[in-house]
Amino acid sequence: MQSRTLGRNGLTVSALGLGCMGLNYGYGPGVDKAQAIQLIRDAVDAGVTFFDTAEAYGPFTNEELVGQALAPVRDQVVIATKFGFKDGLVQQGMDSRPERIRAVAESALKRLRTDRIDLFYQHRVDPQVPMEDVAGAVRDLVAEGKVKHFGLSEAGVVSIRRAHAVQPVTALQSEYSLWWREPEREVLPTCEELGIGFVPFSPLGKGFLTGKIDASTRFDPDDFRSIVPRFTAEARQANQALVELLERIAATRQATPAQIALAWLLAQKPWIVPIPGTTKRTRLLENMGAAAIALQADELQRIDDALAHIQVHGERYPPHLAARAGK
Repeated sequence: MQSRTLGRNGLTVSALGLGCMGLNYGYGPGVDKAQAIQLIRDAVDAGVTFFDTAEAYGPFTNEELVGQALAPVRDQVVIATKFGFKDGLVQQGMDSRPERIRAVAESALKRLRTDRIDLFYQHRVDPQVPMEDVAGAVRDLVAEGKVKHFGLSEAGVVSIRRAHAVQPVTALQSEYSLWWREPEREVLPTCEELGIGFVPFSPLGKGFLTGKIDASTRFDPDDFRSIVPRFTAEARQANQALVELLERIAATRQATPAQIALAWLLAQKPWIVPIPGTTKRTRLLENMGAAAIALQADELQRIDDALAHIQVHGERYPPHLAARAGK
C-alpha cells in the first residue's frame, strides 16, 4: 500500500489505517479476542501500518488486544492511542490533568506491550485544563522517549493553535466523510497552514456509506448509533440519496460505495489518512482496495455537484456528545 506522511516530523503511515474501536466497543457486541487479533494481523498482511486505539475503548481491553496482535511486528507499525477521560470511562467526563496524562501513558505502554507510543492523542479537549498544560505534559513524555508524536481529537481551531505553540501537533483526528464535511471550513485549512496531518474517523459515516444500512436496520442497544439522530429510521431513509450517489459512481469504476467514499477522502489532501474500522476480513480487504482508486478531477467534480443538491438529515451526535466536540 502507498504511504503518507502526517505532520512535519516524519511520521509515515499507510494511506489507510485501521480503526480498532469497533472490534470490542461502541457498536454493540464485539468479536471474540482471537478473531479481533486475527483481523488486525490480516490488516498488517494487507499493508496497513497504522492502528488506532484508546484507553476508553473497553475501557482498556482494546489496547490490550491491539498490543497482543501487533507485538510480533511492533517495529513495523505505528500505534496511536488516546488519553482524556476520567478513569478511562467516557461517561465520567474529561480528565486531562498532566498527572493523569502521565499515568495513562505508563499504563498504555504496558497494555500495548511497547516502550513508546507512536501517536498520543488527547481524546477530547478538557475545558478544565489549559491546553498549554496538556501539550506541556505530552512534550515531557516526548522528551523522555515514551511518546513520539502528539495528536488531538475533535479539537477546534483555537485549541489546535494553542497546543501546537507548545508541542508540535502531528495529527488531528476528527470525523470527516462525504456526510460530514464541517472540517473543510476551518480545521483543514488550519492543518494545512501548520503542517498537521488529518486522520478522519468514521470515514464511512459509521457504516452508512457502505450501502449496507437502510431504514429497516435494527441496532443493538449497546450500539451507540441507536442514540444518534442521524441514524433514526426517518433520517436513514432521507439520507439514502447519498448512498445512491456513491452507488452510481462505484458502478462506473467497478468498485463499491465504501471504496468510493474512502477514495474521495484520499483525493482531498495528500496528508489525509482515513481509519475505517470493521470486524470482517472481507470488509477489511474491500476498504484497503480504496487506496488503489485515484478519482479523477471530473469524478470529484461530479460528486461535489451532486452533494450540493443533497441535504444530509439528522445531527451527527446527540446533544450531550456534541458538546464535547470542536472545543
